[in-house]
Amino acid sequence: MVDRTSGVPAFRQVAADLREKITAGQYAPGSQLPSERDLVETYGVSRPTIRDAVNVLRTEGIVVAEHGRGVFVRPPASIQRISRNRLSREARERNEGAFLADAAALGFTPSSSVKVNFEAADNRTAGYLDIEPGDEVTVRDRVMRANGLVVQLAVSRLPRALTRGTAIEEVDTGKGGAYARLEEAGHLIGRFAEHVGARMPTPQEASALQVTPGVPVITVTRVAYGQDGKPLEMNDMVLPADRYELSYEWEAD
Repeated sequence: MVDRTSGVPAFRQVAADLREKITAGQYAPGSQLPSERDLVETYGVSRPTIRDAVNVLRTEGIVVAEHGRGVFVRPPASIQRISRNRLSREARERNEGAFLADAAALGFTPSSSVKVNFEAADNRTAGYLDIEPGDEVTVRDRVMRANGLVVQLAVSRLPRALTRGTAIEEVDTGKGGAYARLEEAGHLIGRFAEHVGARMPTPQEASALQVTPGVPVITVTRVAYGQDGKPLEMNDMVLPADRYELSYEWEAD
């Protein structure tokens, strides 16, 4: 029952108790919370109080409300992204680089739509690619799907000087993708760097990814460097946090 002498608003007490039960596994991932009527009886509060409590959990991304069905505990991430293995030359040779490696490991059917265009580099792009602002870059804008569900937005930018006359400027880059085409052109990849963050999605991203209110996105900016240390590509990725787990592994020195 709610402690009305604590000074803590009733809806926050209810939200805290439900959160604790979810964390403890009393309400398992994917399971439905009790009905609004049952929660009113359990906590001895009004329906608006229960709705406010559920909205707190929705905003935190802990539960999701499905119209006409009820409120459900959000399931854990369904795609594990193992960065080291997915970027190897061996994976590219098997045509399982990057997103295709995730699909091979987890058994989902991958698909994507691609748009290619060209633009002048802004200051951020120029900084990452070590070029001058205004220099022309090739832009590969992709929407990635797993079993038909959009799970990633990715926008790659490469100096146009590296891509002109190659399949990188085509929608279908061929087996091994853009990295294979770069290496065929003599730009051998020496290393990758990833910069990971998190934020709430823009309205456009929320619509494209079909995320519900309260679900943040993971942002990853990956830069591919040549063996000479010169940047070859920057890739800005946006991933729904409720569908992804990022896994990094490395040898101990």
